[in-house]
Amino acid sequence: MTPITDIGEMLISDRERDYFFRPSLVAMARIGSPSEIVAAHATMNGFEVFRLISQASDAWGKVPEWLLKTIKTPVYGRPVLATAMSIMQACCDDDLTFLIGEWRPGKKGVVYRKGKMGIGEIIIIARELIEHGVIGKAKLRKLQKHESKDEYSSEFRVVDYINAARAHFNMPRSEAEQLTMTEFQLMLKAKYPEEKGFTKEEYDAVIDADDKRTAELLSGRRRLVKSKKLPAKAA
Repeated sequence: MTPITDIGEMLISDRERDYFFRPSLVAMARIGSPSEIVAAHATMNGFEVFRLISQASDAWGKVPEWLLKTIKTPVYGRPVLATAMSIMQACCDDDLTFLIGEWRPGKKGVVYRKGKMGIGEIIIIARELIEHGVIGKAKLRKLQKHESKDEYSSEFRVVDYINAARAHFNMPRSEAEQLTMTEFQLMLKAKYPEEKGFTKEEYDAVIDADDKRTAELLSGRRRLVKSKKLPAKAA
């Protein structure tokens, strides 16, 4: 199956088989309860872990081994890695133990047994999947008048989005629950034209241009009306 990466689908292959990932609404439900889904998203987008991985990727082009060891420690690793593994498994119908590893009881407690994928790869892929599944990555214009509205919710109620998709697009439940949030947003955008008005960035750009024009007028570098040179009268 060919993945449509624009809506969050992924395909990971090894020599033996292909693993298809789709961060659909029903896949998000497999992560846990509505509040557990939000908690999983927050864990994967925690400031500290995100900062560490981003800085490492920018500096070295990859996540170095010493950082991976830090991520594996209880402070960073266990909650983040365990959540990332559950997200990837929720988005794939095949058993991923071979790819992502597993947690096993050991002499010093539960330990992580590595799979074929690196820990950094698991975390990065899981973050991308849950972003497409919960928040959506469609490019939508957010008008300035809506900027101050608080959009945070402590719960992600999958059934609400499935029912909304069924109502808006007259589709059966089996199709609605397979939508990713990005795909759902793109469908809404295509069906309902975006409101007219300025986004915050567009409004700021207009104001900045106006301020610059005013400053040039006051300094004499710009004239309000360009004067035309009258032709000389014949003698």
